[in-house]
Amino acid sequence: MFLSAGQVSDYIGARALLSSLPSAGVLLADRGYDADWFRNALTGRDILPCIPSRRKRHKAIPHDQDLYRQRHKIENMFARLKDWRRVATRYDRCADIFLSACALAAVVMFWI
Repeated sequence: MFLSAGQVSDYIGARALLSSLPSAGVLLADRGYDADWFRNALTGRDILPCIPSRRKRHKAIPHDQDLYRQRHKIENMFARLKDWRRVATRYDRCADIFLSACALAAVVMFWI
């Protein structure tokens, strides 16, 4: 888990996590992660990016739409995480305590 500021773009947060990504065949992500440097970094690590192009990109980059439909499972996980009121409303002001609450909710969700 990684906690970034709320106003930070998705692919900026991905830069911090890029070195710790496990080996994988494909990375599913939404349009927020569409950046040339991120795609190049993934292909450099032999990970196929399945990221749709941003709407304002001049030349669209194709992606596997059937595989991209599986991303709903990731979205469902975040929806379950937001069932925890403390996480959804961010009661904790301290980032460490909020990240701990997220980790605790994720552990409980995993076991249920």
